[in-house]
Amino acid sequence: MRRLNASYTGHDRPTDVLAFTLPQPAGPPLADVYVCSAVAARASRAYRVPRRQELIRLVVHGTLHALGHDHPEGPERTRSRMWRRQERYVEALA
Repeated sequence: MRRLNASYTGHDRPTDVLAFTLPQPAGPPLADVYVCSAVAARASRAYRVPRRQELIRLVVHGTLHALGHDHPEGPERTRSRMWRRQERYVEALA
């Protein structure tokens, strides 16, 4: 995951999730969503949430990015529309 993150975002560190939208001339969008289970495990311990819930959160987060949603960086990230939508999906799926 560190190599992917360095290659595609220029950040030479592991990350929790990366999403790549695949070009499609027509039809539903397609994407690859990569989740780093080691980073997810550390986050689940740090945030005191079940690992399964954190993995669901990352899959949902990557999928929302692949569908064109975005959020600001910094403290307002968790107050963004995308984050609120993500948490509704996590609640339903976890």
